[in-house]
Amino acid sequence: MSETPRPHVWSGDVAARAHADDRSVDDIGETSGEAEDASSVRDSVEQLLGGSRRYTIVELADKAGVSVDFARTFWKAMGFPNVKDDARIFGDIDVNALRVMGSLIDDGRIDTTTAISLLRAQSHTTDRLVLWQTEALVDGIARKLDLDDVSARLVALDRLPEIVDVLQSQLTYSWRRQLGALMVRTEAEVTDSGRPELDPLHMPLARAVGFVDMVAYTRRSTELGSQALADLVQTFEYASRDVITTHGARVVKTIGDAILFVADDLDTAAQVASELLKALQAKENMLPVRASVVWGGVLSRHGDVFGPTVNLASRLVDVAPAGSILMDQASAQVLARTPAAGKYTMVPREVAELHGLGQVSPIELRRLPA
Repeated sequence: MSETPRPHVWSGDVAARAHADDRSVDDIGETSGEAEDASSVRDSVEQLLGGSRRYTIVELADKAGVSVDFARTFWKAMGFPNVKDDARIFGDIDVNALRVMGSLIDDGRIDTTTAISLLRAQSHTTDRLVLWQTEALVDGIARKLDLDDVSARLVALDRLPEIVDVLQSQLTYSWRRQLGALMVRTEAEVTDSGRPELDPLHMPLARAVGFVDMVAYTRRSTELGSQALADLVQTFEYASRDVITTHGARVVKTIGDAILFVADDLDTAAQVASELLKALQAKENMLPVRASVVWGGVLSRHGDVFGPTVNLASRLVDVAPAGSILMDQASAQVLARTPAAGKYTMVPREVAELHGLGQVSPIELRRLPA
């Protein structure tokens, strides 16, 4: 069996280092410090970025064949702060990326507004992705080696360069799979859409929108330690994503203690909501959960969905009793006309005052025993 990699440690953290390395404190000594760690991380980052960072933003723009203003716009759209004209933080990887985006604009394939939107999309997504991946690695290392959080992060810094290629190849694979699936869905939707809708208030995409959230999460979160809270949030999100995707719906985003999902038909969304409650309620130490499902038009932008349908679903889940699924009357009528209607009973609930929407008469959706 190979030796466990030795993490970089700050001065004074020798005990943690010995623990991670399965060697005694005396064997290791106290020669490592912050300077060594910082140097090692800088070396890893330079390798990750394909070389030293030696260009200013003015030089970057010149080498990429774009204006300095566009170079600044590119950098900000990537989610990074402004840089001084004399700061040398760019390398050839930045030159290539900026040149490619500039050429797309120059040859007319996209305009500047589209370029900025694309940059923001990839930056927002990858920013969260690398954070999620790193936290997953830290959590795994902490459990496997029985380390505290700080020591686990130091081990992760050592190991990340070893799996960069794997993470990158998996990202490319996932991206191609997701884009392919979206292309198929879009083709089907366009084919079935018929004549274009000219009403400027029309929401172009017909979707079932669902929310599921944890009841009393805010109060409970103040009573939990960091590990217990992390376990709660992770169990909720992982279990929810598994159920949503398994049954043919799609996660739009997590919003604190809630998950927003969409489905192309109401039957699927109703099934997802009922299976979600069942799966989550079976989890140990899970808070009570509730859900809502609404059918209607939505607008899709920036990887999110917007419109009155989303607002209604959000407000309904706020007033849903624990363990229940609420719909509005119009959505219940749509579901009643589908073959799936026989799987449910629909129970009228008391009129509810929904913030920003006024009075609504909710319908509780109850799954019948199989």
